Amino acid sequence: MFICVYIKVNRICSSLMKTPITHQSIRTNLLARIHSGEWSPGIVIPGEVELAIEFGCSRTTVNRALRQLADEGLVERRRKRGTIVTPLPSARTTLEIPIVRKEVEGRGGAYAHHILVNEMAPAPASVAARLDTTAKTLLHLNTLHLSDGKPFMYEERWINPAAAPAAATADFKAISPNEWLVQEVPYSDGDISFSACAATAKVARLLETRDGAPLFLIERTTRMYGDAITTLRMHYPEGFRMTSKL
Repeated sequence: MFICVYIKVNRICSSLMKTPITHQSIRTNLLARIHSGEWSPGIVIPGEVELAIEFGCSRTTVNRALRQLADEGLVERRRKRGTIVTPLPSARTTLEIPIVRKEVEGRGGAYAHHILVNEMAPAPASVAARLDTTAKTLLHLNTLHLSDGKPFMYEERWINPAAAPAAATADFKAISPNEWLVQEVPYSDGDISFSACAATAKVARLLETRDGAPLFLIERTTRMYGDAITTLRMHYPEGFRMTSKL
């Protein structure tokens, strides 16, 4: 019995010697515990001494593994408090403002657009609120985007001339307001919403669909460090599909 136990232990020791403990292997082990939920956000994990005993290695090796996890933002090391698991970073989708012309051409269509309204006009209260402005008039632009001569999207846009003064004299017949703003006016942030709506009689006529037909609606406002630039509503006909990358 003694000989069998000795041989078994000896074999285990020999196996461990073949796979030396490294800071990378320790990091992988600790990361697995975090991802599995064994160590949840906010918990204080075992200290360097305890982990060194567990893995049978030096504190220096454990320290390197913990520093790597800290650099990755997975744990936070606090003096006299130990190492704390931080909340795992959430997935984030980043959307870029697409140029409608490129969107149409990417689908194999021939692009064109018609400017239906181009005027300085008093903004409705809802628009003024979105742009957070007290300006008496704003630049109002309504554009119909076409693909192979057929309606692709109808856009209602308001531009704050204080944020984009050159828009007042831009040639939107040569280039759509969408493409001009993307190319000429930088933005830092904004907000966007997606919803469904029923086509009004006016929008139904422009998109060549029936009154009350379901539409895909995108509402977007862009800003430059707090100063609103433009807000718009984009109406897409039934069957439109939008895709993005994570």
